[in-house]
Amino acid sequence: MKKREIIIDLLGSDMGPEEMLEGARLVLEAFPQTGLVLAGPKALIEAAQLPEGRYRILEADKTVTNLDNPIEAFYRKEPVSVFMALEEAGRCDDVLGVISAGNTGALFAGAIRFLLADKTVRPCIAAILPTTQGGFTCLVDTGASIDCGPAQLVEFAHRGSDFMRSLYKIDAPRVGLLSNGAEPTKGNKLVKEAHALLAKEEGINFVGNIEGNKTLSGLCDVLVCEGFAGNQVLKNSEGMAVNLITEIVKYGKMHNVPAAKEIVGYLMSRFDFASLGAGIMLGTSKPVLKNRGSCRRDAVKNAAQILVNLAENKTVYESIH
Repeated sequence: MKKREIIIDLLGSDMGPEEMLEGARLVLEAFPQTGLVLAGPKALIEAAQLPEGRYRILEADKTVTNLDNPIEAFYRKEPVSVFMALEEAGRCDDVLGVISAGNTGALFAGAIRFLLADKTVRPCIAAILPTTQGGFTCLVDTGASIDCGPAQLVEFAHRGSDFMRSLYKIDAPRVGLLSNGAEPTKGNKLVKEAHALLAKEEGINFVGNIEGNKTLSGLCDVLVCEGFAGNQVLKNSEGMAVNLITEIVKYGKMHNVPAAKEIVGYLMSRFDFASLGAGIMLGTSKPVLKNRGSCRRDAVKNAAQILVNLAENKTVYESIH
């Protein structure tokens, strides 16, 4: 079997590099034919006592915080883990992709520098949201392109459709456009112009506008928006799920409701965003997966599963980058 590796950026996570290292341990256990490249402090990595011969180290002790300017950080030429990880991915054919829970701006800037042959292409980040129908919706963009035009939203629709068609085997993914009303006349200038383009775009199964309170209802397979709105949808959905589960736990304890534990278990299995893999950057030569900053170790393993799935069906990623 051809050698294959996954690069994990250990720095930048809200949970600390130790949690990312435990995620790396889970990846090695789950995928015995896959090696790892770990970008982070050498002493910390060696202290974790991961299986020998299964990983190599990109020694780095710097990260890009939310207070840093990602572009300035890039040009400082310091050993920043996320930039070293992306550069290694662009250099090595054996690398399946990169997983990081660090600064989105830094990840985006590094991906453009090291993994984008065509600089006219604007990558986007897709996130998979669970729906109340038991399926999933691809939300795109979730933060890579804060300002964009209607033509870019159409491109996002194509990439999201290809992603859902290829990995989830949906023949004609339903594409919705995030708006403040279901009617075609609702929305700002960007949404109205994008609606007109999507309605006549070949290869897009456009089902119209989707309101914010319907994002998890399963009305579409791909939900398109610019990155500012998409990031808010993602974080609001995560916050709503956490708050709802917390309230059920509190009520169950206060009123001794036996069924509360079972309900919480079900909701955690469906809407635990901290464990739901990662957002995937579409438009780069290799997959770049962005875990949430608050992700836990199992989310790292789930992200690795996405990379392995893409590698096993190479045409999938070739169709969306």
